[in-house]
Amino acid sequence: MNCIIVHGSNLSEKEAKEGLPENERHWKPWLKKELEKRGIKVSNELYPKDWMPNYNDWKKIFERNNINEETVLIGHSAGSAFVLRWLSENKIKVNKVILIAPYITKGGKYSYLNKFNDFEFDSSLKRYFDRFVIFYAEDDDEDIIKNAKQIHKKLGGKLINFKGKGHFIFEHMGTKEFPELLKEIIS
Repeated sequence: MNCIIVHGSNLSEKEAKEGLPENERHWKPWLKKELEKRGIKVSNELYPKDWMPNYNDWKKIFERNNINEETVLIGHSAGSAFVLRWLSENKIKVNKVILIAPYITKGGKYSYLNKFNDFEFDSSLKRYFDRFVIFYAEDDDEDIIKNAKQIHKKLGGKLINFKGKGHFIFEHMGTKEFPELLKEIIS
């Protein structure tokens, strides 16, 4: 098994460059360490210019990974859009897809993601994974809650609602650990 984590975006270049890089924030380093302790290879790359993400630039980095029927794909926020778009374009079978606070909306308040989120998918995408899980929190942005439910309606799988985890970032969760995610990956 291998696991590929695709982080989300920041609202501005300034926000992206304050503190740790996006792939080293929140629960991602903890998750990588926990999976590697169990012998699972993990890709937790930093994708370029997350404040103005370019799908093709992210794709070049993502596709350095070995992606096959043993792979678990994890997308957080805008990273969820990337995972769904890549899977719908490439149609490669993977083991699991796990989306956390998925943001796939075109338009709206995060218009800088319009080109990144410019794709469509339908229920036929189900053929390309064995298990599908969506995490969302009832105290997150209303578009994210709506996206989680829309994706679940199209693709089924497991829809897990949390209280008090917001956008699944450290500032909302109050911890860098995410045992519920770890459990879904290794189960």
